[in-house]
Amino acid sequence: MPVKGSCHCKAIQFEVAEAPTELTTCNCSLCSKRGTLVAYYPVAQFKLTTSPNRVETYQWGDYLGEHNFCGVCGMNTHSKFPDFSTGELDFENPRIAVNARLLDDFDVSGLPVTHLNGRDDW
Repeated sequence: MPVKGSCHCKAIQFEVAEAPTELTTCNCSLCSKRGTLVAYYPVAQFKLTTSPNRVETYQWGDYLGEHNFCGVCGMNTHSKFPDFSTGELDFENPRIAVNARLLDDFDVSGLPVTHLNGRDDW
């Protein structure tokens, strides 16, 4: 069942194909400052439901990730990365990292959280 989400001001709205069953947090400089809990989805399971011109993108470092945020309220909404779940970068199967804290009527507190060591591993 699809789950909807949005930034604080609702300028960016999106939906994912299903509720997350696990979350990820990362201690890299960007993730730790943003404080997000991430749910990963294949690109086909993420749908932006508002105009793409509302989305701002930030890239840094190796420029592998596209970190998207609202230019109005500043909330980080989603990022796009090559799949790195196998330890290798898979550019053919990118993933969307959704800020699960922005999912409407969804409680993140009961889900298991994987901790990535992005500070040392990236």
